[in-house]
Amino acid sequence: MKTQKNTMDNKRVVIKVGTNVMTNKDNRILGPVLNELVRQIAELYENNVSPILVSSGSAIAGMEVLGDCKATDPSTRRQIFSSVGQPRMMRHYYSLFHDYGMRCAQVLATKRDFAPGKHRENMINCYEGLINEGIVPIANEDDAVSLKMSMFSDNDELASLVAELTNADALILLTDTDGLYTGHPDDDDSEKLDKVNVEENVEQYVQASEKSEGEGRGGMKSKLKIAKATAKKNIPTFIANGKRKNVIVELLEGKDIGTKFYA
Repeated sequence: MKTQKNTMDNKRVVIKVGTNVMTNKDNRILGPVLNELVRQIAELYENNVSPILVSSGSAIAGMEVLGDCKATDPSTRRQIFSSVGQPRMMRHYYSLFHDYGMRCAQVLATKRDFAPGKHRENMINCYEGLINEGIVPIANEDDAVSLKMSMFSDNDELASLVAELTNADALILLTDTDGLYTGHPDDDDSEKLDKVNVEENVEQYVQASEKSEGEGRGGMKSKLKIAKATAKKNIPTFIANGKRKNVIVELLEGKDIGTKFYA
Protein backbone atom coordinates (compact mmCIF):
# COMPACT_ATOMS: atom_id res chain seq x y z
CA MET A 1 0.00 0.00 0.00
CA LYS A 2 3.04 2.31 -0.14
CA THR A 3 2.05 3.78 -3.51
CA GLN A 4 -1.43 4.57 -2.29
CA LYS A 5 -0.14 6.39 0.76
CA ASN A 6 1.95 8.65 -1.47
CA THR A 7 -0.84 9.42 -3.93
CA MET A 8 -4.04 9.26 -1.91
CA ASP A 9 -3.08 10.31 1.61
CA ASN A 10 -5.80 12.52 3.15
CA LYS A 11 -7.87 12.30 -0.03
CA ARG A 12 -11.57 11.66 -0.57
CA VAL A 13 -12.89 8.97 -2.85
CA VAL A 14 -16.51 8.38 -3.87
CA ILE A 15 -17.23 4.73 -4.66
CA LYS A 16 -20.45 3.82 -6.43
CA VAL A 17 -21.54 0.18 -6.45
CA GLY A 18 -24.31 -0.82 -8.83
CA THR A 19 -27.01 -3.43 -8.48
CA ASN A 20 -25.38 -5.65 -11.11
CA VAL A 21 -22.22 -5.82 -8.97
CA MET A 22 -23.92 -6.92 -5.76
CA THR A 23 -26.31 -9.47 -7.27
CA ASN A 24 -26.05 -12.79 -9.10
CA LYS A 25 -27.91 -13.86 -12.26
CA ASP A 26 -31.00 -14.62 -10.15
CA ASN A 27 -30.99 -11.07 -8.74
CA ARG A 28 -30.02 -12.26 -5.27
CA ILE A 29 -27.74 -10.04 -3.19
CA LEU A 30 -24.25 -11.52 -2.75
CA GLY A 31 -22.94 -11.23 0.81
CA PRO A 32 -19.30 -11.97 -0.12
CA VAL A 33 -19.29 -9.12 -2.68
CA LEU A 34 -20.54 -6.65 -0.06
CA ASN A 35 -17.97 -7.95 2.42
CA GLU A 36 -15.13 -7.47 -0.06
CA LEU A 37 -16.37 -3.96 -0.79
CA VAL A 38 -16.41 -3.02 2.89
CA ARG A 39 -13.03 -4.72 3.48
CA GLN A 40 -11.46 -2.48 0.83
CA ILE A 41 -13.14 0.62 2.23
CA ALA A 42 -11.72 -0.26 5.65
CA GLU A 43 -8.25 -0.61 4.09
CA LEU A 44 -8.58 2.81 2.44
CA TYR A 45 -9.63 4.33 5.75
CA GLU A 46 -6.58 2.85 7.49
CA ASN A 47 -4.46 4.56 4.81
CA ASN A 48 -5.98 7.97 5.55
CA VAL A 49 -8.40 8.00 2.62
CA SER A 50 -11.92 9.23 3.36
CA PRO A 51 -14.33 6.90 1.52
CA ILE A 52 -17.89 7.81 0.57
CA LEU A 53 -20.10 4.98 -0.67
CA VAL A 54 -22.99 5.39 -3.09
CA SER A 55 -24.91 2.14 -3.01
CA SER A 56 -27.70 0.79 -5.15
CA GLY A 57 -29.59 -2.37 -4.25
CA SER A 58 -32.55 -1.20 -2.17
CA ALA A 59 -35.17 -2.17 -4.80
CA ILE A 60 -33.67 -5.65 -5.25
CA ALA A 61 -33.42 -6.07 -1.46
CA GLY A 62 -37.11 -5.18 -1.17
CA MET A 63 -38.08 -7.60 -3.94
CA GLU A 64 -36.22 -10.38 -2.12
CA VAL A 65 -38.41 -9.75 0.93
CA LEU A 66 -41.76 -9.15 -0.76
CA GLY A 67 -41.45 -11.24 -3.90
CA ASP A 68 -44.14 -9.05 -5.46
CA CYS A 69 -46.63 -6.37 -4.47
CA LYS A 70 -50.21 -5.45 -5.39
CA ALA A 71 -49.33 -2.09 -6.92
CA THR A 72 -49.25 -1.92 -10.72
CA ASP A 73 -47.92 1.62 -11.19
CA PRO A 74 -44.14 1.37 -11.82
CA SER A 75 -43.31 4.39 -9.62
CA THR A 76 -45.38 3.08 -6.73
CA ARG A 77 -43.82 -0.39 -7.07
CA ARG A 78 -40.36 1.20 -6.97
CA GLN A 79 -41.29 3.18 -3.86
CA ILE A 80 -42.59 0.07 -2.10
CA PHE A 81 -39.65 -2.17 -2.99
CA SER A 82 -37.08 0.53 -2.14
CA SER A 83 -38.77 1.51 1.14
CA VAL A 84 -38.72 -2.12 2.31
CA GLY A 85 -35.24 -2.79 0.95
CA GLN A 86 -33.39 0.30 2.17
CA PRO A 87 -33.27 -0.63 5.88
CA ARG A 88 -32.32 -4.18 4.86
CA MET A 89 -29.34 -2.85 2.86
CA MET A 90 -28.30 -0.65 5.76
CA ARG A 91 -28.51 -3.61 8.13
CA HIS A 92 -26.09 -5.47 5.84
CA TYR A 93 -23.70 -2.52 5.76
CA TYR A 94 -23.99 -1.71 9.47
CA SER A 95 -23.06 -5.29 10.36
CA LEU A 96 -20.15 -5.47 7.88
CA PHE A 97 -18.64 -2.13 8.87
CA HIS A 98 -19.02 -3.06 12.55
CA ASP A 99 -16.98 -6.21 11.89
CA TYR A 100 -14.14 -3.98 10.64
CA GLY A 101 -14.41 -1.63 13.62
CA MET A 102 -15.99 1.11 11.54
CA ARG A 103 -19.18 3.13 11.59
CA CYS A 104 -21.44 4.03 8.70
CA ALA A 105 -24.40 6.35 8.19
CA GLN A 106 -27.25 6.58 5.71
CA VAL A 107 -27.62 9.74 3.61
CA LEU A 108 -30.73 9.74 1.43
CA ALA A 109 -31.14 12.55 -1.08
CA THR A 110 -33.38 13.85 -3.82
CA LYS A 111 -32.18 15.93 -6.75
CA ARG A 112 -33.41 19.18 -5.20
CA ASP A 113 -30.95 18.70 -2.33
CA PHE A 114 -28.09 19.47 -4.74
CA ALA A 115 -29.58 22.71 -6.09
CA PRO A 116 -27.87 25.88 -4.85
CA GLY A 117 -29.35 27.09 -1.58
CA LYS A 118 -30.11 25.85 1.91
CA HIS A 119 -30.72 22.22 0.90
CA ARG A 120 -27.25 22.02 -0.66
CA GLU A 121 -25.59 23.74 2.31
CA ASN A 122 -27.34 21.29 4.61
CA MET A 123 -26.05 18.33 2.55
CA ILE A 124 -22.50 19.67 2.68
CA ASN A 125 -22.74 20.08 6.47
CA CYS A 126 -24.00 16.52 6.79
CA TYR A 127 -21.19 14.98 4.72
CA GLU A 128 -18.49 17.11 6.34
CA GLY A 129 -19.76 16.25 9.79
CA LEU A 130 -19.80 12.51 9.11
CA ILE A 131 -16.37 12.48 7.43
CA ASN A 132 -14.81 14.48 10.27
CA GLU A 133 -16.15 11.89 12.72
CA GLY A 134 -14.60 9.04 10.72
CA ILE A 135 -18.02 7.74 9.72
CA VAL A 136 -18.53 6.36 6.20
CA PRO A 137 -21.52 8.06 4.51
CA ILE A 138 -23.63 5.68 2.43
CA ALA A 139 -25.65 7.62 -0.11
CA ASN A 140 -28.69 6.54 -2.08
CA GLU A 141 -31.64 8.25 -3.71
CA ASP A 142 -34.61 8.77 -1.42
CA ASP A 143 -36.83 6.64 -3.65
CA ALA A 144 -39.77 6.76 -1.27
CA VAL A 145 -40.34 10.47 -1.79
CA SER A 146 -38.56 11.30 -5.06
CA LEU A 147 -40.87 12.77 -7.66
CA LYS A 148 -40.41 11.36 -11.16
CA MET A 149 -39.61 14.80 -12.58
CA SER A 150 -36.80 15.30 -10.07
CA MET A 151 -35.35 11.78 -9.88
CA PHE A 152 -31.70 11.15 -10.65
CA SER A 153 -31.26 9.42 -13.99
CA ASP A 154 -29.50 6.71 -11.94
CA ASN A 155 -27.06 6.36 -9.05
CA ASP A 156 -24.15 7.18 -11.38
CA GLU A 157 -25.53 10.71 -11.55
CA LEU A 158 -25.99 10.78 -7.77
CA ALA A 159 -22.39 9.62 -7.29
CA SER A 160 -21.11 12.37 -9.57
CA LEU A 161 -23.08 15.02 -7.68
CA VAL A 162 -21.79 13.68 -4.34
CA ALA A 163 -18.21 13.74 -5.67
CA GLU A 164 -18.62 17.38 -6.69
CA LEU A 165 -20.40 18.30 -3.45
CA THR A 166 -17.65 16.83 -1.26
CA ASN A 167 -14.71 17.99 -3.43
CA ALA A 168 -13.67 14.37 -3.97
CA ASP A 169 -10.28 13.52 -5.46
CA ALA A 170 -11.63 10.55 -7.43
CA LEU A 171 -14.87 8.84 -8.41
CA ILE A 172 -15.01 5.07 -8.92
CA LEU A 173 -18.01 3.58 -10.75
CA LEU A 174 -18.11 -0.15 -10.09
CA THR A 175 -19.95 -2.28 -12.63
CA ASP A 176 -19.87 -5.91 -13.85
CA THR A 177 -17.40 -5.31 -16.70
CA ASP A 178 -13.68 -4.51 -16.56
CA GLY A 179 -14.13 -1.06 -18.11
CA LEU A 180 -15.04 0.55 -21.43
CA TYR A 181 -14.38 -1.64 -24.47
CA THR A 182 -14.18 -0.91 -28.19
CA GLY A 183 -17.07 -3.36 -28.68
CA HIS A 184 -19.07 -5.83 -26.64
CA PRO A 185 -16.87 -7.01 -23.73
CA ASP A 186 -17.43 -10.67 -24.71
CA ASP A 187 -16.25 -10.21 -28.33
CA ASP A 188 -12.75 -11.51 -29.02
CA ASP A 189 -11.80 -8.47 -31.09
CA SER A 190 -12.91 -5.97 -28.43
CA GLU A 191 -10.17 -4.17 -26.53
CA LYS A 192 -10.41 -2.44 -23.17
CA LEU A 193 -9.60 1.26 -23.17
CA ASP A 194 -7.21 1.98 -20.30
CA LYS A 195 -7.47 5.77 -20.44
CA VAL A 196 -9.96 8.10 -22.09
CA ASN A 197 -9.63 11.86 -22.44
CA VAL A 198 -12.94 13.68 -22.03
CA GLU A 199 -12.57 15.07 -25.58
CA GLU A 200 -12.28 11.61 -27.19
CA ASN A 201 -15.31 10.34 -29.11
CA VAL A 202 -15.77 6.90 -27.55
CA GLU A 203 -19.57 6.95 -27.46
CA GLN A 204 -19.60 4.81 -30.61
CA TYR A 205 -18.35 1.84 -28.58
CA VAL A 206 -21.22 1.75 -26.11
CA GLN A 207 -23.74 -1.08 -26.32
CA ALA A 208 -27.41 -0.65 -25.42
CA SER A 209 -28.62 -2.81 -22.54
CA GLU A 210 -32.05 -3.98 -21.43
CA LYS A 211 -32.68 -4.10 -17.70
CA SER A 212 -35.56 -5.68 -15.83
CA GLU A 213 -37.44 -4.22 -12.86
CA GLY A 214 -35.27 -3.60 -9.83
CA GLU A 215 -32.00 -4.10 -11.69
CA GLY A 216 -31.02 -0.45 -11.66
CA ARG A 217 -31.22 2.28 -14.25
CA GLY A 218 -27.61 2.88 -15.20
CA GLY A 219 -25.98 1.14 -18.16
CA MET A 220 -22.60 1.79 -19.80
CA LYS A 221 -24.05 4.67 -21.84
CA SER A 222 -24.96 6.45 -18.62
CA LYS A 223 -21.61 5.64 -17.01
CA LEU A 224 -19.70 7.04 -19.98
CA LYS A 225 -21.70 10.28 -19.91
CA ILE A 226 -21.26 10.67 -16.14
CA ALA A 227 -17.56 9.71 -16.22
CA LYS A 228 -16.79 12.37 -18.83
CA ALA A 229 -18.85 15.05 -17.09
CA THR A 230 -17.18 14.34 -13.74
CA ALA A 231 -13.67 14.21 -15.20
CA LYS A 232 -14.29 17.61 -16.81
CA LYS A 233 -14.64 18.96 -13.26
CA ASN A 234 -11.09 17.72 -12.56
CA ILE A 235 -12.29 14.67 -10.65
CA PRO A 236 -10.57 11.63 -12.25
CA THR A 237 -13.23 8.97 -12.78
CA PHE A 238 -12.81 5.21 -13.13
CA ILE A 239 -15.11 2.51 -14.51
CA ALA A 240 -14.06 -0.90 -13.22
CA ASN A 241 -15.29 -4.39 -12.34
CA GLY A 242 -16.70 -4.39 -8.82
CA LYS A 243 -16.56 -8.19 -8.61
CA ARG A 244 -12.80 -8.20 -9.08
CA LYS A 245 -10.96 -8.80 -5.80
CA ASN A 246 -9.15 -5.74 -4.40
CA VAL A 247 -10.24 -3.60 -7.37
CA ILE A 248 -10.66 -0.32 -5.46
CA VAL A 249 -7.33 -0.54 -3.66
CA GLU A 250 -5.47 -1.48 -6.86
CA LEU A 251 -7.10 1.35 -8.83
CA LEU A 252 -5.91 3.89 -6.29
CA GLU A 253 -2.45 2.31 -6.30
CA GLY A 254 -2.28 3.13 -10.01
CA LYS A 255 -2.60 -0.45 -11.28
CA ASP A 256 -3.58 -0.71 -14.96
CA ILE A 257 -7.14 -1.95 -14.44
CA GLY A 258 -10.47 -0.47 -15.40
CA THR A 259 -10.84 2.64 -17.59
CA LYS A 260 -9.69 6.03 -16.33
CA PHE A 261 -11.36 9.22 -17.57
CA TYR A 262 -9.37 12.42 -17.30
CA ALA A 263 -9.53 16.03 -18.46
